[in-house]
Amino acid sequence: MSNIVRDSEVVEITEPPYFSFGEKVKAKRTIRNDGTYAGKEIGEILAKKGEEGYVVSIGTFLQQFYIYGVEFMESGNRVGMKKKELDPVISRDEDIDLPLPSVGGLAR
Repeated sequence: MSNIVRDSEVVEITEPPYFSFGEKVKAKRTIRNDGTYAGKEIGEILAKKGEEGYVVSIGTFLQQFYIYGVEFMESGNRVGMKKKELDPVISRDEDIDLPLPSVGGLAR
């Protein structure tokens, strides 16, 4: 049981934000209004699973989490989301091998 990580034990703001302004992201699951989104009924869908959007703001919550304001393109909604609710659209694989550019014909 000691291996369980609860949100209350995680403090993300000791590191820089994971996502950047303008970064294209997608929702990991369907997001419904929990009553905090003005103008929508409780339970109404704000973003569908897999819907893509862009990070338009970065804030914090409870001095613990980053909250990413994401403008979703299909629904037109701007929703505050945690890192665990989002995936980057462009993969962040660090092992990408790109060819080096040739400079003045030196590369052979």
